[in-house]
Amino acid sequence: MTTVTKAEGAPAPTGPDGFLSVRDLQVTFSTEDGPVKAVDGLSFDLHRGRTLGIVGESGSGKSVTNLTILGLHDPLFTTIDGEIVLDGKELITATEKEMERLRGNRVAMIFQDPLTALSPFYTIGRQIAEPYMKHSGASKKAAWERAVEMLAKVGIPNPGERARDYPHQFSGGMRQRAMIAMALVCDPDLLIADEPTTALDVTVQAQILDLLKDLQREFGTAIVFITHDLGVIADMADDIMVMYAGRAVERGTVDEVLRSPQHPYTWGLLNSMPRLDSDLGTPLSPIPGTPPSLLTPPSGCRFHPRCTFRDRVGGNRCTTERPLLAPDRSSACHLGEEQKRTIFVEEIRPRLG
Repeated sequence: MTTVTKAEGAPAPTGPDGFLSVRDLQVTFSTEDGPVKAVDGLSFDLHRGRTLGIVGESGSGKSVTNLTILGLHDPLFTTIDGEIVLDGKELITATEKEMERLRGNRVAMIFQDPLTALSPFYTIGRQIAEPYMKHSGASKKAAWERAVEMLAKVGIPNPGERARDYPHQFSGGMRQRAMIAMALVCDPDLLIADEPTTALDVTVQAQILDLLKDLQREFGTAIVFITHDLGVIADMADDIMVMYAGRAVERGTVDEVLRSPQHPYTWGLLNSMPRLDSDLGTPLSPIPGTPPSLLTPPSGCRFHPRCTFRDRVGGNRCTTERPLLAPDRSSACHLGEEQKRTIFVEEIRPRLG
């Protein structure tokens, strides 16, 4: 069974609008090789009508965090510590029935691959109508009309006819729009989008992002947007949290993090992005090394084996002492604030252009 522990001495602040607060979240999976701590001490707040972008490499804990918010972890092999509070409601200790009432109603998710998330056996219209019937008590006729209305709202042409089609009859972009319609059919307060544009071409990607922003303005929905693409985050998010090996290493507003990043991992992510003004054939600059195994994560700062600036920190702090992430604008790094500013201005920013 799932093991749940309340965070000791940590109240559940919910911000000025009392919406979503995550405090000291730790998610550990039991495996044949030993425990894997996929999320290690994560804390953040999200307010209504805002978008939090979570970025990081594969395996950084982005998706695990949000599946845990939805209660979609495997209860037989998962231990959860900490607090997740949605509008005053503690989610970690909620029963499965309570979570079923929340999922698809107050909290919804757009999955990365709509072809596998949608059932091939039911029409698009039926799959959108069913959660609406379940949570609102509407009749089949009213739910079908709502499904057609939502398909129209997300830009599906001839929604009345397309509602009778099956997922395989939709293009990739249209399936993603149908997933968005399904997620928003009950007007959720919180929408989690797990890399919803990864498999789409750039034109459709831009359309999906514009659609999400338009729907957010209409419904006032808070959005958690998971991606590895900082370009998408720059266009979509209000705030950014950068994750590495299960921990948050930097957070702040979009302007703060993208204009004056403070953590070496964030510098590496920005430096590895392709640039339109680069000469043809210019090689990319990847972060050296590979992400660590969470079975045996590095001690101290988990990024230190890949960090080219660790020698500038006195002593052996990077290998022995975990750097802490302060509230609001901060980065979890042992470099001093003046060191970070100097390195960014003199060494990093010239590379970024």
